[in-house]
Amino acid sequence: MNVAVNVGVAAKLGKYSDAIQVHSGARWLYTSGTPGLHEDGSLPADFETQARLAWQSIVAMLHAADMTVDDIVKINQSMLRREDLAAYRQIREEYLGNARPASMLSFINELVMPGMLIELEIIAAK
Repeated sequence: MNVAVNVGVAAKLGKYSDAIQVHSGARWLYTSGTPGLHEDGSLPADFETQARLAWQSIVAMLHAADMTVDDIVKINQSMLRREDLAAYRQIREEYLGNARPASMLSFINELVMPGMLIELEIIAAK
């Protein structure tokens, strides 16, 4: 079982943990940057669909590794537009529930594919 290590910074900013301690002998899963693409590889135009599809892909990778969102220890999130943050927080909460991994969210100028608005990367341990 992974253990949250909190010093109080995260509690002031959002629903995540300051740090996660992983005990020895854990299996690790590292994902590549994961955009929100449809199954045919097309990119939806709207942020909410992209975010949900990205999370669906993350959850599918976790399940393929016999893991759940509770096994996520770290999330890196890259977004283009600050105005999508409120919608993203709701979507993230839908997928994470009560899980509180360590988290990094950055607003950047550009992602690899034109029109891509979000990309997620996780590290999980079980």
